[in-house]
Amino acid sequence: MAEPTTSPVITASALSIGYKGETVVSDLEFVLEKRQSLALIGTNGSGKSTLLKTLVGLIPPIAGSLTIFGEVPQQAARRTAYLSQFHSTAFILPLRVFDVVSMGRYAARGLTGRLNGEDHDIVSDSMRRMDIGNLRDKPLRSLSGGQQQRVYIAQALARQADLLILDEPTAGLDAGAREIYQQMLRDELCRGASIVIATHDIQEAMDCTYTMLLARKVIAFGRGEKVITPELLLATFGITITTGKKAGIAVVEREHGHDHPCQ
Repeated sequence: MAEPTTSPVITASALSIGYKGETVVSDLEFVLEKRQSLALIGTNGSGKSTLLKTLVGLIPPIAGSLTIFGEVPQQAARRTAYLSQFHSTAFILPLRVFDVVSMGRYAARGLTGRLNGEDHDIVSDSMRRMDIGNLRDKPLRSLSGGQQQRVYIAQALARQADLLILDEPTAGLDAGAREIYQQMLRDELCRGASIVIATHDIQEAMDCTYTMLLARKVIAFGRGEKVITPELLLATFGITITTGKKAGIAVVEREHGHDHPCQ
C-alpha cells in the first residue's frame, strides 16, 4: 500500500503581496516542502519582509493563493515561528532572558497557561543551543545587540515549530554566534522543520535549498548555484559579484551608471 502523501509546507500560486491594496511583488509561484529552506535575497524595500509577513498571516495576500500546511496562514500559526526585525520586548523591563525565551511556549500553553516541566526543559535547551544559558537571569536590556538577537532566536526555537520564518536573523551576530546559528539551522532541518530566511548574506543563501532574488518582482527562483550569478545579482542589487581564487572569497564591485546601492 502506498504511503499517504502530505501537503507541501508552503504553496504560493499567482500570489501578489503588499500593503493596503498597493502591490509590492506580484505573480509569486513557489512550493516549499518539509526539510527544505528558502533564502530571500534583495535590498531593503525589495519585498522580503512583506513576503514573510504574508506567510505568517500578519498581512493578507492582495491576490492569488497561499497555503501553509494546506491551510490559510492564520490557521497554521501554531505550527509557525516568526522572528521579525523588530522586538517590542526589548523595551520592557524587568524581563529576564529566561522570560523572553519562555514566550516561545505561549503558542502551546496560551498567555495565561502555566509552563510545566517539559516547557522549562525546552526553554533551557533552546538557550543552550544558542549558547546563552549563562545569561538566563540577566535583564534583557543589559545585553549587547548580538546577545539580544540570540535570545530572540532561542525564543523562536522554543516554539518547536514546523516552519521557521526568520527576518534578518544574523543581524548583530559576530562570527562565533553565526556558527552557532548555522548549526541551529542544520539541526532544525534534520528535525523536520522547514525554514524561510530573509538575508543579505550570499553564503547563507547558497546553503539553503532554494534562493529567491527579489527587487519588487521575482528576479529568479531556484537552486542557489543556478540563480546566484553576476548577471542576476546585477539585476537584483545593481552590483556584480565575482569569485576570487580562494574558495569563499567574493569581491564586490559596483557597476558604473547604476543608482541601486546594496543595502
